[in-house]
Amino acid sequence: MGTDESTDESGARLHADQVEVEADLVRRLVDAQFPAWSSLPLTAVAAHGTDHRLFRLGGELLVRVPVHAASAGQALTDAAWLPRIEAGLAGAVPVRVPVPVALGEPSELLPFAWSVVPWLEGEPLDAPGVADRVDRRQLAEDLAAFVLALREVDPTDGPAPQGAWTRGAPLPDDPASTREVEEEIDALAGVVDPDRARRVWREALEAGPWTGAPVWIHGDLLDGNLLVRDGRLGAVIDFGFLAVADPAPDVVPAWTLFDADARRAYRSALEVDDATWARARAWAMLPALAGVPYYAMSAPAFAARSRRHLDAVLDRL
Repeated sequence: MGTDESTDESGARLHADQVEVEADLVRRLVDAQFPAWSSLPLTAVAAHGTDHRLFRLGGELLVRVPVHAASAGQALTDAAWLPRIEAGLAGAVPVRVPVPVALGEPSELLPFAWSVVPWLEGEPLDAPGVADRVDRRQLAEDLAAFVLALREVDPTDGPAPQGAWTRGAPLPDDPASTREVEEEIDALAGVVDPDRARRVWREALEAGPWTGAPVWIHGDLLDGNLLVRDGRLGAVIDFGFLAVADPAPDVVPAWTLFDADARRAYRSALEVDDATWARARAWAMLPALAGVPYYAMSAPAFAARSRRHLDAVLDRL
């Protein structure tokens, strides 16, 4: 189920504050807090991402364990909000989400809350060979249907983005923030066209903030967070950026997942106006600008993915 671990294929650490989470530790956590599952086999999932380690528990369950403080709150937010999301999506789209079935408490073994979720069938879109078997236009239509259904879920009291740079928050329109973005652009002058990158940022600010009602967003619709079954979108996972916010971040797959034809289909299905399109392009660029240097040594595959995203955003102005 998806790619969401915290080490690259070589086992390199991705975060300075990362804690080590191995199968024997997780076995002890499960046995201590959920003894009814103590007889179920536990195996590490051979996947890699940035924030969690994953362990299959028996045939129907998955244990998600955060490995650093920045991801430590997701088990709680998933437990609080994904039941509402699941109920709201029911009947609208045939796409499953990982609603926790149990919430593990912090302990002397692990200082973070953790969760047990259903094992969702399907292959991550970023797994070897999967993307080659998927019709991108069909995927664009499936993903747009999911995004539209998510927007229709009742947003009452839903969490707002926390922090000026959190996806879905208004882009910070002040000289210090622009200087910070331009410094990131300049640091990658050999990787990106600085003039085009500055244009993306400028046009996003000129577009202004979202003026409509805030809606639910996933915020991180990367290929590794989409599970495919029989060539169709079957599940969406990793709701770490879930918020009631500007819908622009969920437009980002237009560049990060799709070719020209699928991109047009995705934009058309979502009825994206020019201002939202401009903000979405910035939300595609900003994490990629940060990701290239951050993962350059610890996870070259992630750094390469960031470079691909930058190429897609800047080549299609």
